[in-house]
Amino acid sequence: MHAYVAEEFTETERAVLRRYFTNLDGPVFALVNLPEVVKGALFARYSRATKSLRRLFLDEFVDDLDLTGDASIDATVGVGRADELYQRIFFEYGDDSVAQLGGVHLACEQASNVLTKVLERGRLMSYLEQSTRYLGYDRRLANGHYRFYRDHDVLESRFGARYVGEMDRMFDTYAALLPRMTEWLSVRYPKTPEDTDFVYHQAIRAKALDAVRGLLPASALSNLGIYGSGQAYESLLLRMRAHPLPEVNHYAGLMQRELEKVIPSFLKRLDVPERGGEWVTYLADKRARTTALLARWGTPDVKDDNPSRVHLIAFDPDGERRVLEAIVFETTGLSTAAAEATVASLSDFQRRELMATYVGHRTNRRHRPGRAFEQTTYEFELVTDYGAFRDLQRHRLATIEWQPLTADLGYEVPEIVREAGLDQPYVESLERSAEFARDLAEEFPVQSQYCVALAFHIRYRILMNAREAMHLIELRSSPQGHANYRRVAHDMARLIRGEAHHGLIADSMQFVDYSDTDLERLEAERRAERARAERGRPGLS
Repeated sequence: MHAYVAEEFTETERAVLRRYFTNLDGPVFALVNLPEVVKGALFARYSRATKSLRRLFLDEFVDDLDLTGDASIDATVGVGRADELYQRIFFEYGDDSVAQLGGVHLACEQASNVLTKVLERGRLMSYLEQSTRYLGYDRRLANGHYRFYRDHDVLESRFGARYVGEMDRMFDTYAALLPRMTEWLSVRYPKTPEDTDFVYHQAIRAKALDAVRGLLPASALSNLGIYGSGQAYESLLLRMRAHPLPEVNHYAGLMQRELEKVIPSFLKRLDVPERGGEWVTYLADKRARTTALLARWGTPDVKDDNPSRVHLIAFDPDGERRVLEAIVFETTGLSTAAAEATVASLSDFQRRELMATYVGHRTNRRHRPGRAFEQTTYEFELVTDYGAFRDLQRHRLATIEWQPLTADLGYEVPEIVREAGLDQPYVESLERSAEFARDLAEEFPVQSQYCVALAFHIRYRILMNAREAMHLIELRSSPQGHANYRRVAHDMARLIRGEAHHGLIADSMQFVDYSDTDLERLEAERRAERARAERGRPGLS
């Protein structure tokens, strides 16, 4: 049972919400009967708001909508006829890809940080997750509890009382250190005349939230907006059903129930034994068998003498040549063999000129070259804190595999926490987190991840082509980014140039930002303030 804390609405509010949300009482619900631009704007605002999506809709969006004629709309009207039409098309033509043509905006609330990583694994979906750098977790739910997931099996075990107590202590420490860090930062970085109180407060608060977010356990609850096709949702639900974590299994049922109110036709195979049933069995069985096989063989006890942040573990030494050959191939009428011969005949100067011309004059990081850059790849092994992993994991075009979150790889104490003199309570909280996670793992190895704080390290690998590498590195190195993943982006850029020796590709990544910054969000908040002023809108809380 998902321990969801339902929100209360007045009868008037429920009458409005019922037209646009598939349910008013559960943590998972779909958005219907709204323009696509409204759904997108609502999800974008959602990622930086403390409110639930339905409350946010009532408070900030309803007044801007024309509700004329909507009063009789029910969120599921018309689904039956659409289902009949789909079944006729599907059975007459057998076109499985038609499930790619229907999409749903789905809100997933009060999901643990472990669950959100499962939800965000699909490559062909879009996500917006609540940000830990805008929202303070010192705020409690409506029932007075801190915002962390309570696993039913753990609560019913001998660890139940200790689990709640340890989670409460972690949140208590977070809540105690956040105002102290905010006050210290206000002294360290005094307000300048050019900034409004709102802009300054936002930048200071973001810095403080960044500094203490490592204290939060992975059980911390988050809200997530998803947009995907019926086919993508089907694939996600199959993976979730086969997952070893009970929360993931239960949440799959919640999601399926809401999706069936909107796109029931696309999900019919999930409950067909010889289709969805066999698929789930296959996914679960292969994981269990692989785990058992490796356990039987045993693994060598190899000490990791260099658990540094980023390793470039694989690349193509001829990668730049392959990119140049792809440029020639797509631009001319030559065969692959002729394109290879053409590139082989070029001087170093000509190769640089060809690459620079293909990349073109980039005036911002969103100007990226074409698919020729997908001809070479880089594979990185990373050991970072879980907080940085949360941000990097969402790059959908990259292939990312990660290990379970444990306390075994140690943790990271931000330098700014030490400078503020808050390292002692910070470390004490992390040590308690590690001790309890190891104890819980003896009986609940999968659920023990909930107890591990975000400051602890996790090991993962990222495989991506040069085009995605350009996007990730330039985006994650921007000044408003968190310092931890900015360092990862900088290391990746240096390794592509210095270890892979792909200087031409590295040169094309001209928007990698190595600058130092004190208040990471300050300039971004200034731009937002200017944009609000132009629109005549006040700052958002």
